[in-house]
Amino acid sequence: MKEFLFLLVVVMEASSGSHNSWCEPGCDCQTDVRYTSCSRALLTKLPSRISPNTKLLDLSFNHITLIPKRSFSKNHKLQVLLLQHNNISVVEDSGFSHLEFLSKLDLSWNQISFLSEGFSAGLALLRELQLAHNRLTTLDSKSFLYLDGLQRLNLTSNAIHTIQVRSFSSMTSLRQLHLEDNHLTSLKNGMFSILRSLEVLNLAGNRINETDIGIFKPLSSMTLLNLANNQLSTIYFKTFLSIQTYSTHILLEGNPWHCDCDLQRLFQKLRSIQRLFLDDYYNLTCQAPPALRDYRLMEVDTELCIAETVTVLIITATVAITVLAAMLMGERMRKKEQKGKHWTQQADLSDESDY
Repeated sequence: MKEFLFLLVVVMEASSGSHNSWCEPGCDCQTDVRYTSCSRALLTKLPSRISPNTKLLDLSFNHITLIPKRSFSKNHKLQVLLLQHNNISVVEDSGFSHLEFLSKLDLSWNQISFLSEGFSAGLALLRELQLAHNRLTTLDSKSFLYLDGLQRLNLTSNAIHTIQVRSFSSMTSLRQLHLEDNHLTSLKNGMFSILRSLEVLNLAGNRINETDIGIFKPLSSMTLLNLANNQLSTIYFKTFLSIQTYSTHILLEGNPWHCDCDLQRLFQKLRSIQRLFLDDYYNLTCQAPPALRDYRLMEVDTELCIAETVTVLIITATVAITVLAAMLMGERMRKKEQKGKHWTQQADLSDESDY
């Protein structure tokens, strides 16, 4: 009987911990660990009853569409806020402004197409921001204005085609930037100019076909650069030579390389730089010329300069033969002229003797 009463008390305490006056219907509120989960609760808007002591709030997999102004004014102790897999399309200015202790914000898998100037207001201590799988198309200097302490930014699988200069200007502490699977076509100088702490830059799966020579020069801490699965057919040697990090791993697989003598020489020089590591060099394949399509670069790189060498030799031989022929012709003409002069002199002497 005593054991039954003890179990009953435990069950009642657990129940009171999960369903107190601060707990929204459909939510699980663990006040002892300051954790509130409203995941898959069929919510269409933010819950109104959340314990002010909550540190982790999970609102994932609901139908929330809007983050109004000052939405979390009573939850300033939040450290982790999970909002992934909703239908959020609008985050009003100062929507997160009271979350001064928030370190992680997950807004991935939503419908966000625009970040206003006040989007990041109040998030100076945020360390991780997840915005993957949204509908962003453009980043400008006001997109992440107040994220001074951000270390990880995930923008994977949006539709970003334009990143204006100074879009990341406040992120002096950023260490990881994920931009894979977007619509970028070129990389312009100044795009990453402030990111001196950046270690990982993932640009895989875009449409990049050109890069400015100095684009990576400011990234003095970069250890991984992923440019796989873009539209690069060639690259500039100085683009990578400007990377000054002691050890940088570069991924280039899945680009439509134009395999010629210039590309062979370029990769030979890159592979000779001790601080750069072309991790997937042996998987690079040729797209052009047609005769080399789908061949691995490593299989044909010793042959790419043969045709050029033969052409140079032919041209050199042709020039040499032409010069030699001209010299011989000149020598013949000189001898012919001398012979003509000789006969003229003999004729003149003969005429004088007749008189």
